[in-house]
Amino acid sequence: MSTTDHGACPAPRGPVEVLLRRLDPEVPLPAYQHPGDAGCDLVTTESAELAPGERAVLPTGISLALPDGYAAFVHPRSGLAARCGVALVNAPGTVDAGYRGEIKVIVANLDPREAVRFERFDRIAQLVVQQVEKVRFREVEELPTSARAAGGFGSTGGHAAGRTGPEADSAEEAGSIQQTAAQQKHYVAVGADRASDLRGQ
Repeated sequence: MSTTDHGACPAPRGPVEVLLRRLDPEVPLPAYQHPGDAGCDLVTTESAELAPGERAVLPTGISLALPDGYAAFVHPRSGLAARCGVALVNAPGTVDAGYRGEIKVIVANLDPREAVRFERFDRIAQLVVQQVEKVRFREVEELPTSARAAGGFGSTGGHAAGRTGPEADSAEEAGSIQQTAAQQKHYVAVGADRASDLRGQ
């Protein structure tokens, strides 16, 4: 990668050439909407209507041949998520360099009340092409230490953020008691319903 005359900032690289085949002769080529965008738009070549909670696999009408060392990732469109509750089930979807089939997008309507309809050539997702590293795994007996260590889900904060020591312990204990009480009420209600059913038989 080259640098500017001052040697501080890398000069922008030229576009990476990706071979594309149109499987639908009318489908528009993926395009970036604005300079600096990371993702280019993918469209559906089929109309579809999704009821609340329904999902569908939509074709994009294109297939790619990515250069070695690159992969493409199919990301959701934030506008569809915000306005319609549309999500991608396996986001991001991965397109490997060796894959030559049609790119398809698994969409789901997460809105609990409204159906969503896609027309032919509606934009449904974004495609981000990235350089990826090939790694070699080396098994060891112990891993090097780090500041985070084994901290996983919720280790950087959550509902008890800011609470430490006895206060955090009390909050956790209270939450556990409330959860247990709710479970007991549920089981009592289920048992009462079951007993009523048996009496009616």
